[in-house]
Formats: sequence, structure tokens, C-alpha cells
Amino acid sequence: MKRLTKKQMIIFAIGQLGWSTLSGIIGAWFVTYYLPTDGDISAGAIQYITPGLVIGGFLTILGLITALSRVFDAVTDPLIASMSDRSTNKNGRRIPFMRRAAIPLAIVTVLLFCAPVKEISGLNVAWISVFVVLFYLFMTMYCTPYNALISEFGKTQEDRMFISTAISLTFFAGTMLAYTPFVFAGMLRGAVGFAWSYRICFIVLAVIAAVCMLIPTFLLKEKEFVDTKPSETDMFKSLASTFKNREFRVFAGSDIMYWIGLTLFQTGLPFFVKVSMGLDESYTMIFMGGMTVLSAIFYPFVTGFVNKFGKKKLVIFGFLGLATAYLITALIGILPLPGIVFGVIICIVSAFPMALLGIIPQSVVADVAEADGIVTGENREGMFFAARTFAMKWGQAIAMLVFTSLAIMGTTQNTNSNEITASSLGLRVVAIVAVVFCVLGAVILGLYNEKKIMKTIGDKKDAK
Repeated sequence: MKRLTKKQMIIFAIGQLGWSTLSGIIGAWFVTYYLPTDGDISAGAIQYITPGLVIGGFLTILGLITALSRVFDAVTDPLIASMSDRSTNKNGRRIPFMRRAAIPLAIVTVLLFCAPVKEISGLNVAWISVFVVLFYLFMTMYCTPYNALISEFGKTQEDRMFISTAISLTFFAGTMLAYTPFVFAGMLRGAVGFAWSYRICFIVLAVIAAVCMLIPTFLLKEKEFVDTKPSETDMFKSLASTFKNREFRVFAGSDIMYWIGLTLFQTGLPFFVKVSMGLDESYTMIFMGGMTVLSAIFYPFVTGFVNKFGKKKLVIFGFLGLATAYLITALIGILPLPGIVFGVIICIVSAFPMALLGIIPQSVVADVAEADGIVTGENREGMFFAARTFAMKWGQAIAMLVFTSLAIMGTTQNTNSNEITASSLGLRVVAIVAVVFCVLGAVILGLYNEKKIMKTIGDKKDAK
């Protein structure tokens, strides 16, 4: 079978630029759009659903919709993975799924922000519920097969590291694209109104994303690079077999800790900037962009570090590096330094760990999937990456619950308002909890037997 050239690996990575843009739109704007603050309402934002903590006094309607859609999402991950692993399509097990999902995913992303009634209405709740479920369905249809190809296209450790580096860069690029409405929506607002100023931005981004997602499906012929026997195991047995793999269980446990710690920090960043540092909210984008650019500078060096130190040691170092950045965050207000100085220090300290953790874990999953396939004779790459995505989503969900519970310590919340009133004490506790989860992730990963996995892969290559 052919081996992908560097150019073809970059073409493959463009697909991630597409779906990460759409994912970034939902992550950055879904809550902001449908739970407008008093300031947004003054600027012309419409309240489409009942605001405030109206579900049991601690959950918004949008929060309930999101929680239920995540449950649906958790079910579809292994389902799509199993369907992809078992596919006998003449064009391959992965590309056909991706091709069918790309355009619907882009369309659904836009429609999610087009609630039909321009006031609080149950019809809007139904509209949002349907389209957020469809969003996660089509996202899974694209991303699960896409991630499985990392293992199948990456025939050598060098290839896997190059692919992981490329898709990490395009992921960051897509996420940054999703934040561009911060700039352009304001320019359009006077001409088209609040809602359409965002919708126009989302339409443009969705078209770009759809093209990017389709590029690898038409320029790369899967069958030329992958010759694997479709799995014959059904979804439940395949998922059970995946979690029977001891090394994967260790990695997944560590990965959950990572996503909890990372999501706590990312969710809290605007609050750290406004409340803890006492800076204008615009500094959130400056610090996020600074961390991203600094992290990207380290990307070309990660492969060399992996060859010298191995993946396990570097991921553990990444955990401890992030823990250090979060510890510095917890010291805001205690050490006599200006808020902007803290922001710069945090950006510098977290950049290299973010590079390590943005690249290496995907390659580790690919290693475990390949080693498992050698031992069992079953090619279940899709299920391994779906299980990793499952762990990521649970980590993010837990982090959101933890953040909203801790950040408001010592405050009195207005249950009829969409705005969270965070306290300096609560945010300091959030940062300390993030430190704990990162350290736990490092400890758990210490149990991962990297030598065993690499020996299994090496023995197969020696046999060939």
C-alpha cells in the first residue's frame, strides 16, 4: 500500500480545519447567542428562550438541552465508530462517512442560530433542541472516521507525529477562525441588526468549513493507502473489547483528567481576566491568541523531543507544565504583580505544555489501536478514537458542572439573569482544582506501559 506524502498529510489536516471551525462556533457562540447578557440585549440581542436558572433553580433551559444532547452524542460515538469499522464500502471505511456528513454539518451549524420566533417561545426551544442534536450527529459522522484515519494513514511513527502536528495546527486555526465574529459582527451590526450580524459571519465560516472538510474526501483515495479487513464485531462487543485494553483504560483515565483541567481553565479565562486580573474582557482574545501562537512555535520541535524522550514522559511533562500555569493563576491577587503581568507569564508557561498535549495524545491512541489490532486481529481504530472522544466529552461536561459550582463561591446569584457572578475566591479555587486534576492525569499516565505498546508494533515490523 502507498504511504502518504507530506503534501497529502497536509491535505488530510485541512479536514480538521473545517470541522474545528464549526465546533469552535458552537463552543464560542451557542451560549452567548441564546443567553444574552443585559449589555447584549441593550445592543439589540433577542431573547429566544426563557432566561435564568429555571430548571430546579440551578440549570438553564439551554443547559438542559445541551446536557441531553451530550447524552445522545455519547451514544452515537460508538455507534458511528462501529458502523465505520464494519463498513465494506468499495471506497473505504472512513471517507464515505466523511463525505456524506460535511455539507449537512455546515448547514445545521448555521440553522442552529436561526430560531424562527423573535421572542421567547416554546417553538424556539424545540428548534434549538432538534438542530443541536443534528449538529452532534453529523459532527460524529465526520470526526470519528476522520480520527480513525490518523492510525491508518500514519504507517510510521514519523508519519503519525507529522499528521498529529498538522491537525493540531489546523485545529487551532479553525478555533481562531470561529472567534472572528468578535471583530466582524460588530462591523455589520449597524446595517443588518444584532442577529444577522452573527448569522452572516456563521454562513461565511460554514462555507469555508464545508470546502475544507470535503477537500481530503476528494483528493485522497482511502483504498490506495489503507488495506484493512472490516471488523466483524458488533458495537457493544467492540466497545467492551476497546475498554478491556489495559493501556487504553489508563490513557483514557488520564485523558479525562486532562480535559477537566483544560476545560476548567478555558471556561474560566474570561472570568480570570475580568475578575481576577481586573482587565478589560478584550484581553481574553489577546491572551488566548498569544498562547496559541507561542504554542505553535514549539510544534516543529515536538517530533524531535518524542524521538529523544518518548511520548509518555513528554505528556506527563505537559500535565505538570499546565499545572504550573494554573498554580500561577491561583496566585493572582496574592502576589503583588499587575494583572497583565500574570497574563503574560501564564501565556509563556502554558505554551510548551499545550503544544505537547495538543499533538502527542492523538498519536498515543493510534499506537494503542495499532498494537491492539496486531494482538487481536481486529481493526477497530474507529472505536478507539470514539472512546477517546467519549472520555473527552465526559471530562468537558464534568468541568462545566464543577466550574459553575465553584466560581460563584461567596456570591449571591440572580436566578433570573443569564450572567454568572464569579468571585475572586471562587476563581482561585477553580484554578487549584484544575491543578489537582492535571497532577492526577500525570500520576495515572505514569501507569501506561509505553514500552509494551511500542514493542508490539516493533515486533510486527521486524517480522515483515
